Amino acid sequence: MSRIHTVALLSPLAFALSFGAYAGDATYPQISQAAMATADASPATAAFQQARARMVRNQPQGFSGNVDLDFVRQMIPQKKSEIAMAEVVRDYGEDPAVRQRAGQMIKDQQADLAWLQSWMAANSRQAENK
Repeated sequence: MSRIHTVALLSPLAFALSFGAYAGDATYPQISQAAMATADASPATAAFQQARARMVRNQPQGFSGNVDLDFVRQMIPQKKSEIAMAEVVRDYGEDPAVRQRAGQMIKDQQADLAWLQSWMAANSRQAENK
């Protein structure tokens, strides 16, 4: 077998090994399976999963064709999810610096969410008709 053929046959294996296909979770290959099992059992993980599920469930389907309206509609569930995730850190986090940052993020995201909801209340009918 020529060297080119050998390299061609081994390339998919090399690619898989290089990019973590052998790891249980390609998203976070640095986290061991044991750590992931422990994380899955924690109340904080359940809270993160619930926040993400709510965001996905509440994400608007389809687009109106109005970029302003579509942006605001898409961002509202995103901001709610960001607040919920920061609240998980506030409630369960151990690192004071991370908890402090999460508290600031809650305030920032609440302000963004209030602005988006206000814009939606004032402009959604007009924006849908454009």
